[in-house]
Amino acid sequence: MPEFALLSYVVLMSITPGPNNLMLASSGVNFGFRRSLPHMLGISLGCAVQVFIVALLLASALDWVQILRMPLAAAGCLYLFYLSWRIAQAGRLQTREAAGPLGFAGAAAFQWLNPKAWVMVVNASILFMPASSEGRLLAAALLALVFAALNLPCISVWAWAGQRLQRWLEGDAARRRFNLTMGWLMAATACWLLLDELRPLWGAWANWPELAERVSVMGMK
Repeated sequence: MPEFALLSYVVLMSITPGPNNLMLASSGVNFGFRRSLPHMLGISLGCAVQVFIVALLLASALDWVQILRMPLAAAGCLYLFYLSWRIAQAGRLQTREAAGPLGFAGAAAFQWLNPKAWVMVVNASILFMPASSEGRLLAAALLALVFAALNLPCISVWAWAGQRLQRWLEGDAARRRFNLTMGWLMAATACWLLLDELRPLWGAWANWPELAERVSVMGMK
């Protein structure tokens, strides 16, 4: 059933570890569930808007998505490195009072730089949008609604779990160790995502001598 496939796809992609969920877990620990609500709403609605635009403009979007994929991935990974530094610093007394959770607008805008969000949105648009242009607006709106409805409870689990950890991380030293761990995990995630994006370029570069030889042979013929 395509409906069940869509629901399971959105749930699995939303609840599995990624930049958004790592940030929410850290935000839950440091600021609590309630103060992290704008962050969660920004992720869900930002993702819904993203999937609506990409799904609605699927035919043309796929062309420019491929062109912009690498610079967007690079910018997103650089931002993840910055966020990992912020998370690692959040446990220090002199910075925790001045710090605050990521807001609604920042979380919504981050989806356009989040490599995992791009994979989720583009794949969903390819797999679950109708082939014909008829009814595409309604289909895109329904797809965005499904994303918004399912994404929010899935990512909320991470902020809630982070808040549950607060009583075990009441001491500054324990919270600092937790934030350092989360910061390193975020940086490792950024490295993995960036390397995954660079893999096709590496493969093309590795095959360059063979390709050049074929071109040379064709030229001699």
